[in-house]
Amino acid sequence: MAKNIMDDLPGIDDLERRAARRIPHFAWEYLASGTGDDRAVQHNIDRLAEVRLLPQLLKGLLEPQIETELFGITYAAPIGIAPVGLTGLIWPGADAALAKTAAAKRIPYTMSTVATERPEVAGANADGMGWFQLYPPRDESLRADLLERVAQSGFTTLVVTADVPAPSRRERQRKARVRVPPVIGPKLIAQSVIRPAWSIGVLRNGLPRFKALEQYIDHATMRATAGFVGANLGGTLSFDYLAAVRRLWEGPLVVKGIMDPGDAERCVETGADAVQVSNHGGRQLDAVPAAIDALPPIVDRIGGSVPVLFDSGVRSGLDVARAIALGADFVFCGRAFMFGLGALGEAGPGHAYEILREGLVNTMAQIGCRRLDELADRLAT
Repeated sequence: MAKNIMDDLPGIDDLERRAARRIPHFAWEYLASGTGDDRAVQHNIDRLAEVRLLPQLLKGLLEPQIETELFGITYAAPIGIAPVGLTGLIWPGADAALAKTAAAKRIPYTMSTVATERPEVAGANADGMGWFQLYPPRDESLRADLLERVAQSGFTTLVVTADVPAPSRRERQRKARVRVPPVIGPKLIAQSVIRPAWSIGVLRNGLPRFKALEQYIDHATMRATAGFVGANLGGTLSFDYLAAVRRLWEGPLVVKGIMDPGDAERCVETGADAVQVSNHGGRQLDAVPAAIDALPPIVDRIGGSVPVLFDSGVRSGLDVARAIALGADFVFCGRAFMFGLGALGEAGPGHAYEILREGLVNTMAQIGCRRLDELADRLAT
């Protein structure tokens, strides 16, 4: 690793390019692809890039303040790690690295139900910075037990994902033969052998498994667990279900994947403490609007009553500033942190965070903002 890695890899795009050379093709396709023709993925990025900020100058010495309080916890920046499934397939040991980064940097780490570590382990590593994303179990007893385990593991905030009513087709993943469990044949072996850092990591950490769910399954092979996930998670989320989760979970509750102002309003009425505007990173519906375009109408409808969080398409600290200027209280990134892992291993998520943090602080200085709540005044019309 270079002595000054920020000079060699100063942007998230730099991490992406390096990660693509270190992650096997089938795992890369799982991370980088969307669905359909992948237009929604790029549309998220393009629409964020069109948001312009107008500098106000002659402000004297500026030292932007970016600490942000959310749900009674002060975070170092309004930047969090979004949930990603099958983390260990993308990079071995991913969950531990992400949780430890969150603890070190004092930012939220959102663990997915279908990540590849147990919440008991990830929660301890996150040191109070852990959030947990729930794919809704159909069985009430499983749901109750999983939520109890999550709470006991130190996760502070529950994130109920709403935007996966059914599996998406994800054509790129099909062509790459992404399977759970992986079908270990000549093609997969060939793709892995030419990615030695990833392969060594697999030897150390083992093949990825849905460890959070294994205790609910007899003879929990990866194939059995994958079948269990398909048969028992998702497809049932409704406002009645959300109300039931609200009764079970005592901490802050976020509903993620909201794009419609009416849905946002009803989530709040049902007991949500925040909504997260997101189109699942463009992975569910290729015709979906860019998430950044859905943000202002939702802020207009519910902003001020509860926090409005945001993800999808964020690739820089400037993008974080853009989302906050349009009304987001907190911004999450998924792929950016995974690109960091692929590019640099365990040190990568921390470097991705520093790219985003430095970019946000620099953007605020360039446009004359000392505080995050001043960003909205810099929107160029």
